[in-house]
Amino acid sequence: MSAKLRLITLLAAVLALAACSLPRGAAIQSEVLNQKDAEKPTFQVIEVTRENVPGLATWSASGWHGHYHWPNTSHGSSSSVIRTGDRIDIIIWDSQDNSLLTSPGERFAEIKGVEVDSQGSIFLPYVNKVGVRGLTATGARAKIQERLAPILPSAQVQLNLQQGRDHTVDVVGGVGKPGAYPLPSRNYKVLNLLADSGGVMPDLRNPRIRLLRGSKTYEISVSQLLSDGSKNALLLPRDTVVIEQDDRSFTALGASGIENLIYFPKDYVTALEAVSLMGGLSDTRADPKGVLVLREYPAKAISPTGHGPRMQQVVFTLDLTTADGLFAARKFQIQPDDTVLATESPITSAQTIFGMVGAVLGVSAQANAISN
Repeated sequence: MSAKLRLITLLAAVLALAACSLPRGAAIQSEVLNQKDAEKPTFQVIEVTRENVPGLATWSASGWHGHYHWPNTSHGSSSSVIRTGDRIDIIIWDSQDNSLLTSPGERFAEIKGVEVDSQGSIFLPYVNKVGVRGLTATGARAKIQERLAPILPSAQVQLNLQQGRDHTVDVVGGVGKPGAYPLPSRNYKVLNLLADSGGVMPDLRNPRIRLLRGSKTYEISVSQLLSDGSKNALLLPRDTVVIEQDDRSFTALGASGIENLIYFPKDYVTALEAVSLMGGLSDTRADPKGVLVLREYPAKAISPTGHGPRMQQVVFTLDLTTADGLFAARKFQIQPDDTVLATESPITSAQTIFGMVGAVLGVSAQANAISN
């Protein structure tokens, strides 16, 4: 076989190998999107531009827990009210020598730990039940003294309230002193609770506050709570407050500095910030025209009218080589559970092929030199 024929054969073998598939660290954009022009595609492809970013922002969110709303602040009374389960200590002062409640020589009778029953009442000797639920300590004292007046006209009443479990809020995890905290008044708010419980632990990543109230759940980040006074929600008895670090994340893949699960460092992350969190695009491998965001929407978000995704699975494409694409990437928000894929540049594959061809040519030249 002539040297020329051998060279042609080797080149053909190299090109065949390249055509089959060269080893790469990431897919090429055209490979991922090759189905977009199919008659019945299984996913939707959308190019993200400055023009369509505002419309895309109105689409239903995906990957969120579904309770990212929070009650605004309001004002309650600065005094506390009596509730079922509270205990009351009562001291009745009576200067009469023949008092029904005091023993000879004593000037007061002490009744400790009287529990407010399920009907909101307490029992007192000679006056039977007195309804005190919903009253302040001052109001309850006045009512008890009024009920005692017919039998103890000169009596003076002292009252001390010990709030029961139904008048507390629980704070769980993420603070210096978790536990149950009594409501000192009806004007006790979330920031008061955080201060009383030792503050949020400093090592939590973008800490979030979850408020459990009956069957409802509310959530907000600590940074947003601290920056907006209208979010300092009023607490109600039996509320539970949970402080945890942010568990929302997206997946980084492809020709980037990091291929891993990346947690949200703040409330919202844009596509450009996501690329930065991924360690940027590889200078020698990545295709800056082919940054893809893969997202799966819930079935209820599908909108045939165009006000939402037409399919559950959507691929958003971003071109970071143009000003339009860069500005769009600064506004387009990443959703939890998104996959951000930095595709590989086709030039990388071409360079690999040319390198292989060059190597073959070098080997061929050496073979010719030896044969001659």
